[in-house]
Amino acid sequence: MKLTKNTSIDLVTPKISIVMPSFNQAQFIERSILSVLAQDYPNIELIVIDGGSTDGSEEIIRRYANQLAYWVSEPDEGQAQAINKGIAQATGEWIGWQNSDDLFAPSAIAEMVACALKNPKTELVIGDIAMIDTEDQRIRNIRYIRPTYQSILAEGMVLTNQSAIWKRRIHESIGYLNEELHYGFDYEWFLRVLKNYSAAHVPLVLGYLRIHPQTKTSLQQPQFIKEYELIWQGRRPNKLIRTFYKVRRYSIHVLKGQFFHLIEQTKFALNNFLR
Repeated sequence: MKLTKNTSIDLVTPKISIVMPSFNQAQFIERSILSVLAQDYPNIELIVIDGGSTDGSEEIIRRYANQLAYWVSEPDEGQAQAINKGIAQATGEWIGWQNSDDLFAPSAIAEMVACALKNPKTELVIGDIAMIDTEDQRIRNIRYIRPTYQSILAEGMVLTNQSAIWKRRIHESIGYLNEELHYGFDYEWFLRVLKNYSAAHVPLVLGYLRIHPQTKTSLQQPQFIKEYELIWQGRRPNKLIRTFYKVRRYSIHVLKGQFFHLIEQTKFALNNFLR
């Protein structure tokens, strides 16, 4: 089901709120903002929460102020708090966040909404992503399958915010993001969502995760590991069960005929091993 700007803004096109947390991403933030504003979906509000950037980001945000539902630039306590501030301003039926150095594919929101309408009992919709470099050039695709609480508990982040939306109303029952976490808050959030609600998956690249030297993933791996240990708190399955879920995921890719993806993943793993 393809939604376009000619579709009636009614039940068919629920409002989508996208929160964009930002801090000193002047090199990329304009591209990120435009990836939301240029969506081929007619009912989106973009909320930008900047943490008091000093690199010119605020000036870039101001250029688009009349196209934003809300924006602010002020010091905060980290990315999770910034996202929560944005969620508090959101009025959409569905909500998601996009980092200020990452991108949506042009039809990302339309595809996720179409999936949500086909799966009315679903509270979370995810898509696939591609990793890109600083010049927006593709590095490799990352394919997912429909996530469950047990699968991401076993495997970790086998989904991502770069291509995800969820029903805003679920915040009423499971709360907001954990502001005490600075590296694993997205993983902890999706664990909570999937423990209580079901998800659907769109087998298309809908988001782009940018890889560059200043990302938290690149700079602070030990902190990620420490927070993940706190999040698991003894809940993580043993190695046998973790292996089962990985084999299950690969088997589903095989059944879907995604052989090129598996070859690409294998090459990537071998290159990392040989470094």
